[in-house]
Amino acid sequence: MSRRFTIVAAGQATPGGQGIQALALCEALRIEGHVVTYIPIDPVFPRGLRWVRRVPIGRTILNQALYFSKLIALRRTDTTFIFSAAYWSFLLAPVPAILAARAAGSRVVLAYHSGEADDHLTRWGALVHPWLRMVDSIVVPSSFLQEVFHRHGYRARVIRNVVDTSRFRYSERFVLRPRLLSTRNLEPHYRVDDTLRAFAILRARYPEATLTVAGCGSEEGRLRRLAGSIGVGGIRFLGRVDPCAIPALCDEADIFVNASEVDNQPVSVLEAFAAGLPVVTTNTGDIAAMVRHGETGLIVPHRDPDNMASAVTSLIEAPERARRLAARAREEVEAYTWPRVREEWHAVVRAGAA
Repeated sequence: MSRRFTIVAAGQATPGGQGIQALALCEALRIEGHVVTYIPIDPVFPRGLRWVRRVPIGRTILNQALYFSKLIALRRTDTTFIFSAAYWSFLLAPVPAILAARAAGSRVVLAYHSGEADDHLTRWGALVHPWLRMVDSIVVPSSFLQEVFHRHGYRARVIRNVVDTSRFRYSERFVLRPRLLSTRNLEPHYRVDDTLRAFAILRARYPEATLTVAGCGSEEGRLRRLAGSIGVGGIRFLGRVDPCAIPALCDEADIFVNASEVDNQPVSVLEAFAAGLPVVTTNTGDIAAMVRHGETGLIVPHRDPDNMASAVTSLIEAPERARRLAARAREEVEAYTWPRVREEWHAVVRAGAA
């Protein structure tokens, strides 16, 4: 039976895994015949007012006004799926949607994705808990986040993140070149600076090595300056990259690297798995469950560029081992595809219809 859903989440203007997951859910539900409305928390500004995006306070005021005007659509919704990050983002986007959905008599499902959940729920408790108690169901992508919510007194359902493996061409890399790829946004907790430092160490051994950095964020200026001060060359900053361009970047690379110290279940790692890229990463959040050292990738300590460079070198020098890791990871990434999580999302929907 066709049902009416609304999804509230980041739109195309805001790069990141949360928006990708929301769009994947939206497309899948539409394909199955449901009526789905998508409300972006970052609506496109009218042409004559786009300059306001350069004015921080004005940008927030106009964004919220446009966003609030869209929430009227919740009057025609059976279930509202609200995708949530932490801190101020939680107050500015999910909270108004929760209130609007409740006023409209819509069931509310909060899909929480931030790896900063424990700090958020602990330090911002008075600004978070009243709203969490108003939702009907909390969905998280990992057991890691489920445990965090459990410690704070909430029951959360685990539904894994989704990656569309059909978009990626799995390639066996019989000769592993020192061509590294990072597709994390340029924010402090992703520690792309450690990735740059690890690359500098690697470049001393492999002068032909390259590092492609795809992503944008508050750290971009500092990271570009750091890359210049390292002075090794071979580093390419691409800025914001449309999700549809990520498969081509994976085709060009031979090794995926990630140095994050706060994380959950990064889609970027799943995409590397789908493309056959061997992965070298820290084990923050749910990454420890996704990437098992010596089986589906290599784990290195946080804030340790030397160890990251050594791990990358070990893969370059043992390409057969790298292929085995990538092959095992490609098998396991199937657990993160829509056919494997479809029934779990439908269980959430059925719970609201009961």
